[in-house]
Amino acid sequence: MTISNSIAELRQQIRHDLRVQHPEWVEPNGGCPKCDSYESRLAELFENFTRTGSGESIAAAHVLEQA
Repeated sequence: MTISNSIAELRQQIRHDLRVQHPEWVEPNGGCPKCDSYESRLAELFENFTRTGSGESIAAAHVLEQA
């Protein structure tokens, strides 16, 4: 299994779990803007991680970006 497959599976599992834990977030048409927001943030964190490499923590990269 590749890292991208693992990330895709993790994103799918998080989306599923959010929908189960917070059914009130799911709109009648099946959309879930709050889930989309969480997924977008997760994608940012993974991008930061892959950009900085495994030697730096994600938290450190995030702090540097905020400065």
